[in-house]
Amino acid sequence: MRVKNITIFFLLVFILVMFNQVFFKAFNRANIYFSTQALYDNENTSPQKLFEKTWRIIYKDYYDPTLNHQDWTRWKERYHDKIKTNDDAKVAIDTMIASLNEPYTRYMNKKDFDELATSITSKICGIGVNIYTKSGKIEIFNVIPSTPADYIGIKQGDIIVAVDGKDTNGMNVSEVASLVRGPENSIVELTILRDGKKITKKIKRKEIKIKNVKSSIIDNHIGYIQIISFMGSTTASEFMEALENTKNTDSLIIDLRGNTGGLLENAVFIANLFIPQGKIVDIIYRNGYTKSIQADAKEINLNKPLVVLINSASASASEILSGALKDYKKAKLVGKKTFGKGLVQKVVPLPNQTGVNITIAKYLTPNGTDINKLGIKPDIEIGNDYDFYINNNKNDVQLNTAKKLLSLK
Repeated sequence: MRVKNITIFFLLVFILVMFNQVFFKAFNRANIYFSTQALYDNENTSPQKLFEKTWRIIYKDYYDPTLNHQDWTRWKERYHDKIKTNDDAKVAIDTMIASLNEPYTRYMNKKDFDELATSITSKICGIGVNIYTKSGKIEIFNVIPSTPADYIGIKQGDIIVAVDGKDTNGMNVSEVASLVRGPENSIVELTILRDGKKITKKIKRKEIKIKNVKSSIIDNHIGYIQIISFMGSTTASEFMEALENTKNTDSLIIDLRGNTGGLLENAVFIANLFIPQGKIVDIIYRNGYTKSIQADAKEINLNKPLVVLINSASASASEILSGALKDYKKAKLVGKKTFGKGLVQKVVPLPNQTGVNITIAKYLTPNGTDINKLGIKPDIEIGNDYDFYINNNKNDVQLNTAKKLLSLK
């Protein structure tokens, strides 16, 4: 089955969540490569002009035309001819954006922009582990099969105490991940703590092949599809592959727990497979202009009994999908209330290989519900937000509840 081409507009529109639960930000993304050159603005300009261009973009595109009820020209006047360095530009832009009092619009320096491009292209070179913070220590959450870490004997539960001799004490997940990643075929030395003993491992970095969608068959008759992220450019085609892998089942579970969002296009495409006609989502731009995204005819239409698993880290694109399925009564939602991010961002490339992630709209579910800061309540609220990740599917109350529901049908 063919996945339709998606417009450049939607390629640049992101439904993202950015919040401080670093546990959910620690996961490596899938890394299927494609060129991202078009995402970059290769112009080099002065720090002053960089600030002024950012000022104009926000003034023109920000979803709130009052810009948090302030005179936006004051920022241009405040920093007129005062920005001399890139650090000056960053401080000025960050200060200006902070005045919007909205958590998702942000300036991205080159490092931040590179990381975003990596999320989209799903290209990353590392060793193949997912890490999170536990009791102030950096612990390996899981080891991806057939990766350098797997081959060298790294295990779930190992604690990373040093990377290339640098003590990780006091570092956050992002800082440690940056040390572990590096050029392909380069060597990284990890010092890990296992059963009270320190072990040193030298590992050659490789491009890690990780999928955004995983599937399996459980209890011989239920298809299980986990969407890890909507960010990857291949998420839609991976979902189609997962459907093919589970085609002989009589019911389906879609697991969105911990999925903090990604590309709007991916959520819309997957929702459209279950919703053959009607509105999938309303996008409300500044001054009230509304774009309704409608379902269109697909080569496949799914009518299997469906349960969607959600929790408080299921956000943005996850909420577009789960909200649409709930409104159309296509699925039962099981788990905990979702995060509640009903805003849409657009990533705009800026000179000097930087960018701005700007909130350009809010969205409503098909029934006209605004879920921003409210989240989506599950039909059956049960379990908690963390056992699934930490216990690695053991004693998974939410999954077991979904299986029972489907077994009754």
